[in-house]
Amino acid sequence: MDSQHTFALAAAGFLDLVERLPTDRWDQPGLGVWDLRALVGHASRSLITVDTYLDRPAAQVDLATPESYFVAALAPGTGADPAIVERGRQAGAALGEDPAATVLTLAERVLARVVNAGDPVIETIAGGMRLSAYLPTRTFELVVHSFDIAAAVDLEPPAFGDAVLAEVAAIAARIAVSRGRGEELITALTGRRSLAVDFTVV
Repeated sequence: MDSQHTFALAAAGFLDLVERLPTDRWDQPGLGVWDLRALVGHASRSLITVDTYLDRPAAQVDLATPESYFVAALAPGTGADPAIVERGRQAGAALGEDPAATVLTLAERVLARVVNAGDPVIETIAGGMRLSAYLPTRTFELVVHSFDIAAAVDLEPPAFGDAVLAEVAAIAARIAVSRGRGEELITALTGRRSLAVDFTVV
């Protein structure tokens, strides 16, 4: 399954979740310093950035893989980065009074653009990438933050399916290896040890 297809499935799962969110919970805690609206707004930026970057061609490929993007763009604990926090809040406010309708309109536009885009080199926040390499980073974000959103309101998370979950899990594993933490992850996944409480790959 190619990255366009898994991205579309992740977007559909995220939309399904937003449509199920209780209308009286938007100002309640979401994740960290974000309320639910800001958390959903942050997740919606996985669609917004694709839309934006498709209008920003890059001259060369600087990052060839999804994991190299995360290693370049993020450091452990960046969820509290003031710029990221503020962008999430702004994106949450932009969802308006009908967040599900806003996300649906955004997803339909972005997915149509992706289908027709081919595989251009685009300028991301971390450098030039092929669209096919960037999309899995957005699938990763949509899935992880959908789990966060579902947990915040005690809802069942979206049923993303094996292909999407396998892609996200593989990216997480490759990020761990790229950051020199592959042994920790492998021994934990095979029952040899427990991960540290603060272990994270992003």
